[in-house]
Amino acid sequence: MGSRPETRPVDGAAGLRRVMRLELLTIFWMVVEALAGIGSGIAAGSAALVGFGLDSVVEVFAAVVVVWQLRGMGEERERSALRLIAVSFFLLAAYVGAESLRDLVLAHHPEASPAGIVLAAAAIVLMPLLARAKKRAGEELGSATVVAESSETRLCAYLSAALLAGLALNAVLGWWWADPLAGLGIAAVAAREGREAWRGDPCCNVT
Repeated sequence: MGSRPETRPVDGAAGLRRVMRLELLTIFWMVVEALAGIGSGIAAGSAALVGFGLDSVVEVFAAVVVVWQLRGMGEERERSALRLIAVSFFLLAAYVGAESLRDLVLAHHPEASPAGIVLAAAAIVLMPLLARAKKRAGEELGSATVVAESSETRLCAYLSAALLAGLALNAVLGWWWADPLAGLGIAAVAAREGREAWRGDPCCNVT
């Protein structure tokens, strides 16, 4: 167990590689989520699934911004990127919120989506593990950016739980309104993420 202390003073190179691998894994999984969520959501007529997939698209962008920042992106460029991420979240919240409200008002009955249920269940398992690994790696590296972004990854697990509940209730009990309610929850979280990204300070020191 004496190897761990030896990795800490190596000028951050090993820690940076570890964080980069975790961010690349995040990007890969979010692309899978986006394609599967949007595709299965359109097929089932599920606003919650489409919203979940679109949220994953924005999360891909956020992870790419972290990679850029770790590679020496300047503060002004990072601030602009954060503002663009915020606008993306606001547009996502408006779209998913409007679609979900419309489905509630018109009593739209989405079809059951086994693929969506599998996707949400997989995300519930993977996202907390990935968030924990990124938080630990970010703390070891001394990067507040990575630590903050790990919170976004953990938040994805909560969105997955809300999505799974809505899809399962619709599939098992026929509670069609659970799907648009889950969509409204996703819209609310997206709006909060957008507000935090808009206020976010460019950071951080990588040591």
